[in-house]
This record gives sequence, C-alpha cells and structure tokens, in this order.
Amino acid sequence: MRQIPELYGSLVFNDRIMRSKLPKDVYQALRKTIENGTHLELDVANAVAVAMKEWAVEQGATHFTHWFQPMTGITAEKHDSFISPVATGEVIMEFSGKELVKGEPDASSFPSGGLRATFEARGYTAWDPTSPAFIKDGTLYIPTAFCSYTGEALDKKTPLLRSMETLNREAVHILHLLGHTEISRVSATVGPEQEYFLIDKDLYRRRKDLVFCGRTLFGAPAPKGQEMEDHYFGVLRPRVSAYMHELDEELWKLGVPAKTKHNEVAPAQHELATVFDTANIAVDHNQLTMEIMKKVADKHGLACLIHEKPFAGINGSGKHNNWSLITDTGINLLNPGKKPAENTVFLLFLAAVIQAVDEYADLMRISVASASNDHRLGANEAPPAIVSIFLGDELTDLLASLEQHTSFTEPAAVQMETGAKVIPHFMKDNTDRNRTSPFAFTGTKFEFRMPGSSLSAAGPNVVLNTAVAQVLRQFSQELSQVGKEERDHAIIELVRRTVAAHKRVLFNGNGYTDEWVKEAEKRGLWNLVSTPEAVAHFLSEKNINLFMSHHIFSKEEMFARYDIMLENYSKALQLEGRTMVEMMTKDLLPALMEYTGHTADAVSKKQALGLSSDCDLSLLHELSSLYKSITDGTNSLSLALSDASHIEDPMELAAFCHQQILTKLESIRISADRAESLIPDSLLPYPTYDQLLFSV
Repeated sequence: MRQIPELYGSLVFNDRIMRSKLPKDVYQALRKTIENGTHLELDVANAVAVAMKEWAVEQGATHFTHWFQPMTGITAEKHDSFISPVATGEVIMEFSGKELVKGEPDASSFPSGGLRATFEARGYTAWDPTSPAFIKDGTLYIPTAFCSYTGEALDKKTPLLRSMETLNREAVHILHLLGHTEISRVSATVGPEQEYFLIDKDLYRRRKDLVFCGRTLFGAPAPKGQEMEDHYFGVLRPRVSAYMHELDEELWKLGVPAKTKHNEVAPAQHELATVFDTANIAVDHNQLTMEIMKKVADKHGLACLIHEKPFAGINGSGKHNNWSLITDTGINLLNPGKKPAENTVFLLFLAAVIQAVDEYADLMRISVASASNDHRLGANEAPPAIVSIFLGDELTDLLASLEQHTSFTEPAAVQMETGAKVIPHFMKDNTDRNRTSPFAFTGTKFEFRMPGSSLSAAGPNVVLNTAVAQVLRQFSQELSQVGKEERDHAIIELVRRTVAAHKRVLFNGNGYTDEWVKEAEKRGLWNLVSTPEAVAHFLSEKNINLFMSHHIFSKEEMFARYDIMLENYSKALQLEGRTMVEMMTKDLLPALMEYTGHTADAVSKKQALGLSSDCDLSLLHELSSLYKSITDGTNSLSLALSDASHIEDPMELAAFCHQQILTKLESIRISADRAESLIPDSLLPYPTYDQLLFSV
C-alpha cells in the first residue's frame, strides 16, 4: 500500500497537479478565480482543459463527465469519451475549453418545479472551478452547476455558490467597517458528519421495503436493541473494520478528508466525519462520500443504508452540519478566544447568528424537511422540530450580563481531576455539549444537528449563509452611521439589543422533554412537525424577500422548489404505500394465513384429544383478528393511493399523503409487527430485525 500522503488526492486535479501542468500565468489566473471568485476567460479554460485531459489520460481515464447535483438530492452524470476521429480512420484524444466549461444534459427529465416542460429539453452544466475535478472509474469528473435554457438554477450547487458569495460580501464589508481592511474574503466552512447503517447484502435484497424505500415499513423489534449501550464506540467487527479501511482509502484518493470513524449508538449503525472545508467543496465531498459508501459496501457483501430511519425503535441517522466562518487571513470569526467578553468581532458575529436563526427558523426547518427525516426529528436520538440554539453556560452568562448591564467575570480554567494519579492533567472545556439541541455552539463552530443522513448538505447551508448575510447587512447599515471613536460602544449596544430581541431562541436544557415543547410554544417558536406543515411557510413574504434581495433565488426558482419539495414528499409516501400493499399481500398475509392454518390444525387435534385450552383458542382468535385488520388496512391504503393519483395541487396532495397514506401505513404496521412476533421465522419470506441488525 502507498503511504497516505502519497495516496491522498492522487485522483484529484489539485493544486499540486495544476502547478506542475499549467503555464504559470494560466495557473495564477485559475487560482485567482478559485480564491477571489473572478471570471475565468476562455483562453485560460482552454489551457486548463488540455492539462486536465493530459493528466486524466495519464491516470487511465478515457471519458469525462460534467458531475452535477439536480433537485433529486443525488448526483447526475453523462459520460463522453476523449476520442475524436481523424481523416486517417484513427482517433486522437481531445478535450477543449468549451467542453470543460459547458455541457448540455436534458433539463426536462429532472425535477424542475415547472421551470421546464417536457418538450423544453435544453439545459446547461457549467464548470465550477472552485471544486477540483477528480477521476473515478476511468472517467474525469468535473463538478458543475446545472441551469435551464433560460438561466434558472435547477440544482443544489448554484444557490450554494450564490449564498457563499453574498455571505462573503456582507462579512467582508462589516469587517472593513471595524477596521480589519486586511481581510479580503470570508468563507463559510462545513464539516459534515455522516451516519449510516451496514447490513448483510443478501438479507437486504430480501426486503422489498429496504430496496425500494430505504427503510423497513414494518418489523417486530429484536429481543435486543440498543438498551445495553454496548455498540456505541464499541470494537469494530472484522467485516465492518475491513469496510471502513477500504472506504477511507477510496475517499482519500479522491481528496475527501475522512477523519473519524466509529460505531454509533444503534446496532449496525456507524459514523464517518470529515475535516472542515469550504461549504461548496464540503457538500461535493459529502455527496461523493455517500456514493462511495454504497459502492464499497457492495464489494464487502454489505448494504449501506443512508435513510434517516431504516429501523423503528432504535436510533436513526443524521448528518450533523458543523458550520463556521473563516477569513482569508486565517481567523475563525466564531472563535471566542480566551476573553470573549472583549472580543467584539466574535460577539457581533455571534449576535448575527442568533438573530438569523430566530428570524429564519422556519427556513432552517424547511431546509431539512423530507418524508424520511420526519420520522427522525423529535425521536430520542435527534433534536425536535423546534429550532433553538445551545450556547453553553459561559456564553449564556456573558450575553445575559451584556443585556442586563452587569459585570461579567471570565470563569477560571478548571483542571480535570480524575482521581487517578497516573492520568495526565488536562483542562475542562468551558461549556458542555447538548445533543438534544438542533443548533449547538461547540467551541468555534455551530453544529446544526437537524439535517437527515440522506439529505444534500447544500440546502441547510444556503439558508444559514443567506440568513446570516442578511443580518450582517443590517448591522453594517447601522454601524456605518457611527463614527470610528464610538464604534466599539455601538457594537456592544447592538449586541445587547439583538440578544434582548432574540433570546427566546436560546435554550440550554433538554430538548426532548414535553416541558420544552410547552415552553417553546410560550416563547412563540415554530414547531413544524411535518414536511407539508413546514414547506407551507417557504413562500412567505419574509422568505421570498430574503432570497430575492440577495439574488439566491428568483421568485420563479422559489416557486419551483416549493413544488419540488412537496412533490418529493408525496412521491416518497406513495412509494411506501405501494410497497406496503405488495409486502402485505404477497409476503406477510400468506405467512400469517399459513401459520393460522397450522395453529387451527393443532388446536383441532388437541380438541379431539380433549387437551385444548382457552389459550389455544385465544391465539387462534388473535391470528384471525390480525389477518382481518391487516387485510382491511391494506385495502384502505390501496383506496387512498388511488385517490391520491387524482389530486393535482402539490400542497393538497402532500397534506393528503400525510393525513391519509402515512396514517394508514402506521396503522397497518401495528398489526403487522404483532403478527410477525407470533409467526415462526421459518414461515416468513423476509429477514426480521434480529437478522438484519446482528448478522454483520
């Protein structure tokens, strides 16, 4: 095996390769585009394309593809070879700047929310120079944006790039107002944590619900779940360890900085975390990570499940989005420093985040809304659907002292005492961690814990970047009216007023309790439990103004995304409904009928011998009752699915799916789980929870 420094990024057209392959002036022009967002001229693109092709061919690549992120939530690609026929009947390997800069996929076959009709097929992919190209499976992958023929964004990347630029502009402007003129760029950085399940591939293939829906629609709990707390951070099993080892290597080759891996709380659940990068690259890397996870799992006879709630009764999976702000001079603007009370820049940006989260909590909830994540939010392993901020005791006390005009004493550093003399001394962190908080400050960053494991991280970061940019713009307008001599005092007054106006969103307690739900309602905080309920707020005047004023979305793009979110939700539930009908009809009901027949024969024989009891008849009665309940529920679900096919309005359909189809799915599950717990495994045509969760 090659050494890790040699392996890392070996399949990436990174800065080292660019320096060695590009003429100096071309390299400098490309770096200027990457670092400052300046326009890249076509002659530079031509030179880059030649070097990129030469390097890719050296690595064995025969094709190239524009790799983009449509509104499906996953990536898309169309492969073209480098070959170009010549008059002699031979071919040469060519790749032009025009091919690098622009591609043309079909824009009518991806979700467009009405921006593209079926007959309006033309769309464009456009090279994103800020995210490096890479080689995978003999193809050069070029990260790109995706837009319609008329220029509307049809993807996840374009709004993210727009939001990063507007955040940079507003952050730099306010920093210059504060005298930090040496700073020329501020970047949103993200470090996503990816949770997932690993199960045996052969067992996976025998579950139609896992194959079609990504989650089990029914299943009696295994005798053991996560109650022993022995899986979390436990020793990696050999198959899992081998999988994780290869996964690391494959990701490192592609320049994905995979850092941390461990067992998660639920059986068969695991986590991978990457090192921080700029938001755009981090999102690209996360999309790539989910794809490689599945690919490597297949090689190891495993199936990787990235659904938020593949198994009922145990923890689901999230994608914790660690978000921060870094200047081009290396300053983390969310680092309190040793004396946060004197760090006015930190206090100002902290106040901006607090106001942004409070004012746009509905958008933050919408950014993580999906049929799959609705199962997870509010459960025991995930934050509730109520958006709040955890700051920890020290920062909470500091802001309270500012608001109340009282003095604040920095807490003294505390050395941890373990009671074992051989343990080296180490210092205690100033704040605890709160895993029940949706948006928790963790020292130098905020951890947004609401995003689901299958979600593209682009959406939440678009909201965060834009909302904070909006508040920073307001702060700049106010501070620009103040003279330099009075600016420090004005900042403190601004922070004080901001905290007083938006402290309702601050909560350091247990977000899982019923008391918090009641308290949040008193504070006037949103509790948008379902996706339709959340998405209904997307087109509010406040939210339209936010995105349009910063040129993140046009009004047409917002209406399109509104339709797509509702359409995706409705499609997911209808797919689950159809799968449930099939599995009940073809799998569970026949098994239940067979076991009922065996039981009836046994009871009849015992009666003939005078050995029957009330227990025998009670079991037979329960089996018959369950059969009727499941049959009636399945028939009712089939009728609801038929009714859904006639509803055209997106919100009306989503609400119907939530109220009718989801309710019927859950109702059938109660009877199905009970029936499964009675039927011997030998009669079931699919694997049960104990087999799925404890077979690897």
